[in-house]
Amino acid sequence: MKKFTALLLTASLVLASASMAMADETEMATESALTPEEKSEGVMTHDEYMAAAVDDEVVIETYVQAKQSWWEDKATVYTQDHDGAYFIYNMACSEEDYDKLEVGTKIRVTGYKAEWEGEVEIAEGATFEILDGEYIAEPEDVTELLGTDELIDHQNELVTFKGMTVEAKEDPEGNEVAFLYNWDGSGEDGSDLYFDVSLNGETYTFTVESYLCDNTTDVYNAVKELKVGDVIDMEGFLYWYQGVNPHITSVAAAE
Repeated sequence: MKKFTALLLTASLVLASASMAMADETEMATESALTPEEKSEGVMTHDEYMAAAVDDEVVIETYVQAKQSWWEDKATVYTQDHDGAYFIYNMACSEEDYDKLEVGTKIRVTGYKAEWEGEVEIAEGATFEILDGEYIAEPEDVTELLGTDELIDHQNELVTFKGMTVEAKEDPEGNEVAFLYNWDGSGEDGSDLYFDVSLNGETYTFTVESYLCDNTTDVYNAVKELKVGDVIDMEGFLYWYQGVNPHITSVAAAE
C-alpha cells in the first residue's frame, strides 16, 4: 500500500511539473508575441518609419514576403516585420542577390521614404543587405475594416478579405464583365486584372498585379473564371492607389 501511495505521489509530481513547464512555455510565447521586435542600433521601428516625413532617409529591418519584379539590377518587393509592412520599390539588387530573396528572408534596407497616390513606400534606389533571421507573416483578416479609417494602418500587410461579392464592370464595348485587362479594359491576357467586389453595399476595386502574379499563376486564372455574383475569399497585399487597391495573390469560393 505504501509503495502504491509513493508511486501515486511521484506520478502526481511529474504531472504537476509538466503542467508548470507547459504554462511557462505558453506564457513565454505570449510575451514574445506581444513584445515588439527589437531593432539593431540606428534601425527604425515601424512606428518611427511611419512618422518620418516623405523624402527622409530611412533605415529598416524587415522580411521579404513576396517578390514582384526584377530588371536592370532593380528589385521590387513586399516586406513585413512583426509590427507592420514596407513596400520597397526598385531597390538596387543584382540578379544573383534577387535569387537569394526567398520568402522569410531578413534584410536591412537604407533608402528614402516616398508616397505615390497614397501608397507609402521606400523609393527607387534603396540599398539592402541580407541578415540572419526569418519571419513569414500570417495574413490578417481586415474585411470588417473596409470603409473605415483604421484600414490604412495595415497598408502593405498580407491580409485576407472574406465573403465579398463580385460586381460587374463595363468593358470598352459596353458589356458587363467580371474583370478587365488593365483598369480601362485596354489590355490583353498577361496584363493586370482589375475586378470589383462589394461588402455591405460598398464596392472596391481589387487588382491582380501581373508582375507579381502573371498569367501562369492560379490566382490570375481564377480571376479570369469569376462570374458576376460570385462570393469569394481573397488573400493579398494591402496596396494603396488613390484609396485601397489590394494586390490579390489568392482567390477561392467563400467558405
